[in-house]
Amino acid sequence: MSLFQRKSNFDIDPFTDLLFNVLLTFTFLFLIALLLLNPPAKSGIIDPKAEFIITVSWPDGDPNDIDVWATGPEGTKVWYKKAQDGLMHLDRDDRGLANDTQVVNGKEIINPLNQEVLTIRGRPSGEFVINVHYFKSETKKKVPVTVYLAEVNPVMKVLYYQTTVLAEEGDEKTVVRFSLTAAGQVTNINQLQKSLVKAIDK
Repeated sequence: MSLFQRKSNFDIDPFTDLLFNVLLTFTFLFLIALLLLNPPAKSGIIDPKAEFIITVSWPDGDPNDIDVWATGPEGTKVWYKKAQDGLMHLDRDDRGLANDTQVVNGKEIINPLNQEVLTIRGRPSGEFVINVHYFKSETKKKVPVTVYLAEVNPVMKVLYYQTTVLAEEGDEKTVVRFSLTAAGQVTNINQLQKSLVKAIDK
């Protein structure tokens, strides 16, 4: 038998064809299985969805403690002692320099950022009142406080952005008030003053 004849016989060997086809089928089925495989459910993950975000900030490195207070529809109230009520969440309570120091790998790191963050994770109809309060003074000086209110959905929109000055410890100011209609529309943005610190039984 010539070399050409032996090669031709090998090419048409039924066992080789069968083995190749089986291998091809398994490869195809494996790829299909990968495409249809569902990823494992991720437990313990919280959706940070918010409709409105309010940030209250004051100069970096300032040791004074400024707090945000808020009330919403149906008597909901949020402040440093009650970080969540209804759809309002105080996501960050900043105490000036009191909680800005951390030890990482044996090295002390200071975060100079002073900022409190409040989120509203729904659109219940009614009025929201946002106040700032000069809780504790370390410097006995005035503190400029910047308040930023943004509507997140359906697109990011700045509703209010302004800096106000808190003169001394205990000073409280209403920085922004707004209402939501039954359809979830923002109306009546104003700064009509209303004390929340005195009204809330601490």
